[in-house]
Order: sequence, then C-alpha cells, then structure tokens
Amino acid sequence: MNFFYVMNGRKIKRYFFIMAAIVFSVGVIYAERDNITVFAPQQPAAIYSVPTDKKVIALTFDISWGDKRTEPILDILKENNVKQATFFLSSPWSQSHPDIVKKIVDAGYEIGSHGHKHDNYSKLSDEEIRTQITTAHSILSNLTGKKPNLIRLPNGDFDKRVLRIAEQLNYKVIQWDTDSLDWMNIGTDKIIDRVVTRAHNGDIILMHASDSVKQTHEALPAIVTQLRAKGYEFVTVSGLIAQTEVDGKSVNEQAPSTLGNRLDAAE
Repeated sequence: MNFFYVMNGRKIKRYFFIMAAIVFSVGVIYAERDNITVFAPQQPAAIYSVPTDKKVIALTFDISWGDKRTEPILDILKENNVKQATFFLSSPWSQSHPDIVKKIVDAGYEIGSHGHKHDNYSKLSDEEIRTQITTAHSILSNLTGKKPNLIRLPNGDFDKRVLRIAEQLNYKVIQWDTDSLDWMNIGTDKIIDRVVTRAHNGDIILMHASDSVKQTHEALPAIVTQLRAKGYEFVTVSGLIAQTEVDGKSVNEQAPSTLGNRLDAAE
C-alpha cells in the first residue's frame, strides 16, 4: 500500500523560511565568530577608563629614556601632595636608572610595565610577545621588589593576540582616555587645557616623564590645581579599577596604524 503525504503551500513556505533563517544564522555566527561574546567568555580588553560616579582620576606617566625629566616631575607631585600616580617603566630604562626607579617606589607611586623592547608588539610572534612581557616583568620585579600586573604597551600598540597573552600572564593592558599631547611639546597652556577640559570621572590621563617632553613639569602644577578645584581626587590605576566593575571604555583590538609610531619620540 502506498502512502502519500500532502503539504499545503502555506506549510511549505513556513518550513522554507525556517530553514533559510537557520542557514543565515549559522553563516553569521561563523563569519563573526571572533567577535561574538554571547556564546563565549568575555574576550580580554584594554582599559581606557573606568565607569564611576566618583570624582576620581588617574595620572599616568610613561618613561623609556633619559634622566632629566622624571625627578622634577616627582618633586612637583610631592610639592602638590599628590600621593597616588602610576608610572609605566620600560625595563631597559629601569636597568639603566635604578636610582630613579627607587625614588619612584620610595615615593609610594604605583609601577606598571612599559614592556622591554620598544616595538609594536602586534608585529611580533606569540612567543616574542610572551618573551618581551616576561623579561620586563622579571627586571621590574627585581628592581622594585613588587610584581607589576599592569602594562602599557610600547606605542600603545596591541591586537587580540597581545591582549590574550597579556591576560595569560596576569596583566591588564592599560591605555588612556585623555592624551595630554605632552609628547608633542605643544605648549604648557595647551597641555593644561587639554587635560583639564577633557578629564572626567574614572579617567586615565596619559603623560610622559622621558627627556623628550620638555613642558610636562611646567604644566603639571596647574593641572593638579585645576583638577582639584573641580573636585577630583588622584588615585592609582589599580585604585581606579578597584572602585568599580571594569566595564567602561575598552576594546579588543586597536589598529596599529592608529597609534603605531605616535609615541616613539616621547618615549
């Protein structure tokens, strides 16, 4: 006996659209598999600022060469009673200037890593990235007696691989939301204006203490005074992160062309 299954046109259409939707969804998931976080643990991200209602802000200073600018900046911070700030130190510079590193540590400021070789890490192999971070970690730990867990990568350059490897090595990648542009030596007044007008709750401010920046120490007293007048309290980057859930401005990848060579002269 033969059996015939009869389906009307409406049912055929419905099944067709369901199948098409399934195929489309699978295609989207495959194409966007690196960007989807709904079905996977959250991807590591760089921290640009921290969402908070508190008027807290982190002053950060990158150093990778020279011995003339750091100590005046330390003196200004002390004179203005700024007890919390974060210094990102390159390990070759730190090896060459252990006395200055000691002064930063003795002043109670937080030490973060600025890596070892000053290069764009996104161009390196996985093993090279790991070597650069661990080499800097070992040097800074020996010099400071503390193990850093924050890193600002040379030139602010990274990609997803760098973020992943940094996380595996228990590092948080720290960027910035306000760039003072002190590395361009744009003038004391302009540096002050950029920082004071752009600063906001939970902000991470980028400055430098390498010899190439000639106006940071001149701008710093007014920056501190004017930010305090607006009610801001200065904290370390770790202190900033600890105050709230890290769910602010962050990205999984920053194109090297955006920041690639932009800090070479300053650092």
